[in-house]
This record gives sequence, structure tokens and C-alpha cells, in this order.
Amino acid sequence: MRRWNGLDEVPGDWGRSVITIGVFDGVHLGHQRIVGAAAEEARRRGLRSVVITFDPHPDEVVRPGTHPPVLATTRRRVELLEGLGTDAVVVVPFTLELSKTPPDEFVRQVLVDRLHAAHVIVGEDFRFGHKAKGDVALLRELGEKYDFTAVGMPLVANGDTISSTYIRGRLDEGEVDAAARALGRPHRVEGIVVRGHQRGRALGFPTANLEMPPNTAIPADGVYGGWLVCDSDRYPGFRWPAAISIGTNPTFEGAGERTVEAYALDRDDLDLYGEHMGVDFTARVRDTLKFDSVEALIEQMHLDVDRIREITAE
Repeated sequence: MRRWNGLDEVPGDWGRSVITIGVFDGVHLGHQRIVGAAAEEARRRGLRSVVITFDPHPDEVVRPGTHPPVLATTRRRVELLEGLGTDAVVVVPFTLELSKTPPDEFVRQVLVDRLHAAHVIVGEDFRFGHKAKGDVALLRELGEKYDFTAVGMPLVANGDTISSTYIRGRLDEGEVDAAARALGRPHRVEGIVVRGHQRGRALGFPTANLEMPPNTAIPADGVYGGWLVCDSDRYPGFRWPAAISIGTNPTFEGAGERTVEAYALDRDDLDLYGEHMGVDFTARVRDTLKFDSVEALIEQMHLDVDRIREITAE
């Protein structure tokens, strides 16, 4: 699998390709169906498949501050796309200049001149070019001009329409199990472990406090069961059942900053500061509550851990 950061990294001798193109935020089951179809069509034709995605999100460039919370970082998107059988992923920097490119020029510059499109598969609501004037019908017309075929596919899986908007809505409600069904895997939040108030360690539950990229799609406040994951030199292939807390720690005075913290069950020997970690959400356990005492909080935390141990064992 090849990864190219920008079209300039595409080799000059790259042959004709079957291409799919989109933001693919979350790489949910609908996206997976399209990417898988492109990979299969490439194999059928004896060609190679290429996925084109963008960074940053086009909405952030065209209408700064308006794009919805991000379901997956660019790094995570590429990892997920790599696992779908595609031959190459090209991450195209989305700029204001690119956003003003007319549809015909976009197709010629991106799909034809650089990647030598033979066939293009996109979502049926795909839009492209200046002011999103291009659609699947225009893509087919341009294909006749530039000698490629094009098809738009519905974003469905198991008969259900899948959308990133739907998944964000489920996360906003704390319904991480429903989000996972649409994604085809647990939703993951990623970040660097930083020092927090260290209350968890004092209570006997040392937590990894994640500093996440701006505009990350974070589930609703609450306590969740899931997994703490890492693949660094210090912790290669690390994946451990975890109790995850999202909220403002209302039991303590001065609470107010919303945090995502994960306690690796029965582990007090981990030095995670500075590590890039992921938190996978499996199930919601309860709401975030304000307790009358620290002792009552600790008692509930033991109950939470027992329940999460059952959840992750399943």
C-alpha cells in the first residue's frame, strides 16, 4: 500500500487507475462499501485502485468554523483505508485555490493528468469543483470527454443508509454502540496523554488524560467501557480494557474543564505521559454524576470497573 501526501508524490509512470474520492470522515460502513467496490473493480480490470481524500476538511477551508466534529484524524483515516484492499491513498491538501477550481479542471488535473483514471466510483451525493457545482451526472459526462467511466453508489450497509451525520448524532447522545454498528468498529478518540489534576491516581484509579485535536467528535458526558490502545516503541501493540470518563468531574471543587480520561483496568504501572493513545468506546455504563462525598465516588468507581470488566470480557 502506498501513501502520497499530495498529487506531486504520485510517480510519473503510475498507470491507469480505478479511483474513489471523498472526505471519508469516519470511514464508516458506507464508505467501506465504496472503497471495497473500487478495489474489486481494479482487480477485475487488472489495474490498481487509488483512494483520494482531503486534509483539512473542505468545509473548514470554504466556511471556516462550520464543519462538524471530526470522526477520525487523517492519520486514522489513512490507516483504515489501507485495510480495505486499496493500492494507494493520496491525501490532497485542500486549499482555497483548490476550492475555486472549476469542475472540468478539477477532473483533468486530479483524476486524469495525475492518476490516469479508467473508472471512478463515488458516493451518489458526491459534489466537486467550485461551489460544488459538479455532481455524479457531470462526472459521467466528463468521463466521456476524458476516457473514463464513472458511477455513483448509495452509502448503504445491510440495507441501511449510513452517514457521518447519523454517527455524530449517536455520539452526541452517548449511544456509542449504535455508532459502532454504523462504523463497523468502535468509535475512537485519539490524543496525547498529558498531566491533569491526577485525582484518579489519588483515588486508586490512575487515568490517562487525553489532549485531543480541535473539533474531535467526543461522545456525550458519561462513563464508558472500552479499550486503551497504543502502538509506540514503549508500548507496541498495546490494547487494554479501560474505564473511560468524559465530563467535568463535578464532584470536585473547581471542576469545569471537560476531559476525556481512561483508566487501564488493574494497571498502575504504566507511564503514558507524552504517548499518542487511542480510546475505543464499546458501551455506555452511566451518566456523569455529582457525588456527595469522595468516598461515595470511589464506591461507584469500583462498581463501574466491575461492570466494565464484564463488558470487555464479552
